[in-house]
Amino acid sequence: NKMKEEIMMEKLIEILEELKPGVDFTKDTKLVEDKLFDSLGMISLVAELSDEFDIEISPMDIVPENFATVETLYEMIERLADED
Repeated sequence: NKMKEEIMMEKLIEILEELKPGVDFTKDTKLVEDKLFDSLGMISLVAELSDEFDIEISPMDIVPENFATVETLYEMIERLADED
């Protein structure tokens, strides 16, 4: 449902902004390509997403395709949330 999607997307952007203040994640930001997250940042991001959305992000999910943009990140969260 549209409302749930918007809330999830807002939460995702909130988490990203907390980890990387000053970056406008509402634009078409390329997370991997623009090297916004180093390996430590990725670990923090994965931990935050796992807690916030109650999902399990396995090492198999931690690939550039899933972390390329806010959109691909959102799609991964949605897919993992549906698996429960």
